[in-house]
Amino acid sequence: MDNAKEKAEPDSQAASQTTMMITGMTCAACATRIEKGLSRMEGVNTAHVNLALEQASVTYDPEMTDISRLEEKVQALGYDTLKATAYLDITGMTCAACAVRIEKGLSRMPGVITANVNLALETAQVEYRAGAVGVEEVIGKIRQLGYDAHRQAGREEVADLRQRELQRKRLKWMISAILSLPLLWAMAGHFSFTSWLYVPELLMNPWFQLALATPVQFIIGWQFYVGAYKSLRSGSANMDVLVALGTSAAYFYSLYQTFRSIGLHGHSRPELYYETSAILITLILVGKWFEALAKGRSSEAIKSLMGLQARTARLLRDGSEIEVPLEQVMPGDLLLVKPGEKIPVDGEVVEGKSSVDESMLTGESLPVDKAPGDAVTGATVNANGVLQIRAVRVGSDTALAQIIKVVEEAQGSKAPIQRIADVISGIFVPIVVGIALVTFTVWYLFVTPWEFADALEKAIAVLVIACPCALGLATPTSIMAGSGRAAEYGILFKGGEHLEAAQSVQTVVLDKTGTVTHGKPRLTDVEASLGRSEGELLYLAGTAEKSSEHPLAQAIAKGAVERSIVLGRTSEFENIPGYGVKAAFEGKRVVVGTRKLMAQEGVVLDTAVEDRMTDLEGQGKTVMLTAVDGVYAGLIAVADTIKESSREAITRLKQMGIHVIMITGDNQRTALAVAAEAGIDKVLAEVLPEGKAEEVSRLQAQGVKVAMAGDGINDAPALATADIGMAMGTGTDVAMEAADITLMRGSLNSIPDAILMSRRTMRNIRQNLFWALAYNVIGIPIAALGFLAPWLAGAAMAFSSVSVVLNALRLQRVKL
Repeated sequence: MDNAKEKAEPDSQAASQTTMMITGMTCAACATRIEKGLSRMEGVNTAHVNLALEQASVTYDPEMTDISRLEEKVQALGYDTLKATAYLDITGMTCAACAVRIEKGLSRMPGVITANVNLALETAQVEYRAGAVGVEEVIGKIRQLGYDAHRQAGREEVADLRQRELQRKRLKWMISAILSLPLLWAMAGHFSFTSWLYVPELLMNPWFQLALATPVQFIIGWQFYVGAYKSLRSGSANMDVLVALGTSAAYFYSLYQTFRSIGLHGHSRPELYYETSAILITLILVGKWFEALAKGRSSEAIKSLMGLQARTARLLRDGSEIEVPLEQVMPGDLLLVKPGEKIPVDGEVVEGKSSVDESMLTGESLPVDKAPGDAVTGATVNANGVLQIRAVRVGSDTALAQIIKVVEEAQGSKAPIQRIADVISGIFVPIVVGIALVTFTVWYLFVTPWEFADALEKAIAVLVIACPCALGLATPTSIMAGSGRAAEYGILFKGGEHLEAAQSVQTVVLDKTGTVTHGKPRLTDVEASLGRSEGELLYLAGTAEKSSEHPLAQAIAKGAVERSIVLGRTSEFENIPGYGVKAAFEGKRVVVGTRKLMAQEGVVLDTAVEDRMTDLEGQGKTVMLTAVDGVYAGLIAVADTIKESSREAITRLKQMGIHVIMITGDNQRTALAVAAEAGIDKVLAEVLPEGKAEEVSRLQAQGVKVAMAGDGINDAPALATADIGMAMGTGTDVAMEAADITLMRGSLNSIPDAILMSRRTMRNIRQNLFWALAYNVIGIPIAALGFLAPWLAGAAMAFSSVSVVLNALRLQRVKL
């Protein structure tokens, strides 16, 4: 049976994916309820709800359901989706048909609710579901339709909605605190050890306390009643149910006692618990505010990445410079970048020479020289010269935008370990309500018989100390902080499941070229057969190899050009992966490749050639043989030096208890020489591209958790087969697409860094889950035994989730 990992992804031809921002969730039970509700819908393949990010990621069959139905389901469960409005200026419209065309095009976009285009004002107002679609996608659609658009100045975006929500929470708890403080003062006067404290008579008046507690209970605390009603209506129970039950019990019992006090005189005062309900609500609101602040900090990685982007670009048009917002740059535009400025988009140098600081992308501090024809990446910094670049990828297509997208998706994903919290949170609230009822009954009938107020106080303490929020936040906040911190080191985890899986890696399989080595071999030796010159041999081999993308082939072709040899053009070309190339030109059939390819072609090699190859391979060089019309014509050797980080990284992996294997299509002697230099003990040489995946599967069959690191197209099958595929960010897009982790900096040190980050994140998650569970396991019995006043229980509950989030944020300070 094949032990290769199964990619749990739906058929890409049939499935669509969307992200919805959810409002109204208060605890893990809410997230679990929404996730279950969406998962049960016809046409939904997977649904993951992240409490910390307040969003749902859904994969569905567009032929069976759509975003509107998903949104309706969320609303039916008692929650809502966050909507935002984009205000755009549009250019290029000439008549009403243009406006209608844009409206229809936008309205058909998944996630767009309404689109109104005003031809006279040349504006558009687009309402959309935050998370499902963004302003950049909307602008991209308009440009695709043949027009241009950009944001109107001064309009607020989705991020401002969160800021306003944070301000609203702050205002609510402050008002609640002002109304609750007099009740707290009055409560303090009841204790013998505070008898010295002066308490105004007015504060002891039941009707005055009722006037203070009522707005806290039913205006400021109304959100808990609404949340509890929605939760119960949908067949579940969440934290709002506990808060509403606990505070209502205290408030209505006090109200009953207040009415009973009518006609009472003298020093006979009723037992009131107004302060209990009001202070509980205040403390919970304060806790929620702190929690929101802390959760906001957990997305600092995204904010810092976005901060790398340039805001404007210098557009060269009709011989003049025009400074325009970045959103207005389109593919093909010619841009001017002056010294010290950020390169706005991904493009190609057209004119000028300069050095570019690419440290934000590669981690290398030394600037990279750029000349006409070289590619440049958006958000890198032009160091000295003036560059003219042609925009190639803009908006959401740039490398930085793709990095941000990967990080966002990783932060929004769910790690398998979260299943523990999901199961517990699904049954948590009903169990707590049951414990509270038992507590009330035991105290009322046995411990303090017929003392209703005393039994009620203990039951309220049980209700309010229980906190499913901490359980719900334990995993997602750590995933957010861990994946975000990793991104700052150029390590991009594609999902929480990969962040979790990386910790258990036992063996790392390394591709040689471009992974252990620089992947940029250089020509070192040219030895022609008798009757041929070195120049002639280089011309033949270089012409045959120039059409191949393999690094060794490129090294031969580049070496020939550097020696002033003008290469010819092939009429036929065939690339044979793992062996070499065949080409036909100028009436000759040229073969360049390995011993095996020569044997297949019937080319005879004498002993001297074999000895010379052995000698060169022993020096760590790769030897390519050349034959013309079936006759040996000479050999060419290239050498690829190992990366400076390779030996250090491999030493670190060994110290972490991880076995390291190098795999390559190169011959045994060359591979062993490179492995010895890098400190690798085991080598799998002369392995064809399809054989790499088979070797990984063979290791997995032995029960070993395998990570594969590579950078080429031929590594993609092995990357996909391994338990964890790691693509070097300096490699091909195909390799990065197949991998679970992308190492943007291309340094081998990123491999132990990624595993270390996984281990620390999982340790952090386990700490969070332990304390969240321990808090409830210890706190609920203490409250039931009567050792905790309700207001203290409420304070503990309010800050339990804050402590979990703060613990997760420690990951943002991890140094690798």
